[in-house]
Amino acid sequence: MQPTPSTSTQWGRVADVHGDHDPERPVARASLLDAVTDLRADVEATVFPLPLADVEHARERRRALLEQLDDHLLPRLRELSAPGLVVVAGSTGAGKSTLVNSIVGEEVSQAGVLRPTTRRPVLVHHPADGDLLAEHPLLAEVDVAARDVVPRGIALIDAPDLDSLVEDNRRVAQRLMDAADLWLFVTTAARYGDALPWHVLDQAAERKVSMAMVLNRVPKDAVVTVRSDLLARLGARGLSSVPLFLVPDAGPHEGLLDDKAVAPVRRWLTVLAGADRAQSVIARTQRGAIGALRPWIGELADAVEAQVEARADLERRVDACLEKPGAAAAASVQRGGVAEGPVRSAWSSRAGSGPLGRGWTSRRGHAARVEALEHVGSELEGAARVALVAARRSGARAVDAAVGDELDDLPVPETAPVVPAPDVDAVAWLADTAAAVEHEAARSRGAARLVRLAGARGAGVVVAGAAVGLGAARVHVEQAMGSQAGSELVQQAADDLVTRVRAQVLAAGASVRAALDTPDLAADAAARLQLRRAVLKEWT
Repeated sequence: MQPTPSTSTQWGRVADVHGDHDPERPVARASLLDAVTDLRADVEATVFPLPLADVEHARERRRALLEQLDDHLLPRLRELSAPGLVVVAGSTGAGKSTLVNSIVGEEVSQAGVLRPTTRRPVLVHHPADGDLLAEHPLLAEVDVAARDVVPRGIALIDAPDLDSLVEDNRRVAQRLMDAADLWLFVTTAARYGDALPWHVLDQAAERKVSMAMVLNRVPKDAVVTVRSDLLARLGARGLSSVPLFLVPDAGPHEGLLDDKAVAPVRRWLTVLAGADRAQSVIARTQRGAIGALRPWIGELADAVEAQVEARADLERRVDACLEKPGAAAAASVQRGGVAEGPVRSAWSSRAGSGPLGRGWTSRRGHAARVEALEHVGSELEGAARVALVAARRSGARAVDAAVGDELDDLPVPETAPVVPAPDVDAVAWLADTAAAVEHEAARSRGAARLVRLAGARGAGVVVAGAAVGLGAARVHVEQAMGSQAGSELVQQAADDLVTRVRAQVLAAGASVRAALDTPDLAADAAARLQLRRAVLKEWT
């Protein structure tokens, strides 16, 4: 395509913001180029972490939008003088390759191969346009041929079958169409009534893509009938201005079509390649593509909002599912469940006339008393650990029942708040209880007396035992400290254990919240896309 010195529309003529640019080659205004570049960055940063029912569709739409930006809009905005890409597309066996070869006058694209198969598309351009296409991302998908017969200003691409049984063929064909400045759709007289041609035409109308239609293999005795019917169908869809070319049926043959059969298409492409005409076609498709971005971005923003709403719903479900096991675990501790079994047995075996019974205040029995409390403390630590493990497991079961595998793909960040492991928590509870007794002993004669009788750790064991329901331990605490002060210290230890048990239940919920605490699921996660959509409004 030749430079157009008179171009001064909203597309503009400015220096390329990405580096030096030939002032005779038009580029888009920097503000539009920046807007689309920023949009591309935000679309790439958009992800859909939660496996919602339609998440694969949203991910596919995001991928397609990135390809549209990378393959068409950004390359075109950065180099308006690049040749217009004319994609020759159609259904299996429509004769696309033969048509391209016949236009060029030689076989540049393999035709007549067995289908389905995977083959690379072919792009044919004028040799003088090679430098303008050198950086185009589509070159990685196509084989390139330079031929003098192709008018400067356009490049023909023979695309794979849109209805190919090979998925990769269909994907590449759609990608090429999304990247094109003009679609040249090829179908046959026998198949123009199929759904595919009209789906493509509707796509073009919706996106305001410039296009033309080639009806191949038209029987001579049906030219008038077929042409009239097809024009009527096009008119009914508001597409009466779409150029229509009829190629007569050449019957069984190999090689190129008769030159007269493709001459009208070749002449039209030559006219199209003229500077003013080509710029007009490119600008029309460009405006249509930018106009199509806003609903496309809105669709992705809605998908992000659905993710945000799902995150809030997950958090509500997790919170709700943990209420019952949390209350049950706390009630078990408050009922004295930790004291049952080994703890009570260890205390009872050393009560009566032993060091924890009538010998409680004996000076001679201090060493035996400390040793007995050490044994009780070991059993108490083990029982607390069992309660904490049970609490953690009950929370995990509840969360698993509530959310199942909905969060399997979400990593828990390293900075997530971590609830101590049950064994660590049990040790910490006893240590904190002993520390609380020592702290009280510094200001209370009663607490100091308890420490003298039992030792620092032993005093903590006595208070902890009272906290889990050992009546004899509570008696010792209250005798040493007084009823009110002793009861307060015991209640503090009991509340601490209940808090730890509840925290273990809630640990599974904390992990879920940490996994959901990502910018991709934040309340304003869709704001970037909504902003880009608003910015593009001035260009549509």
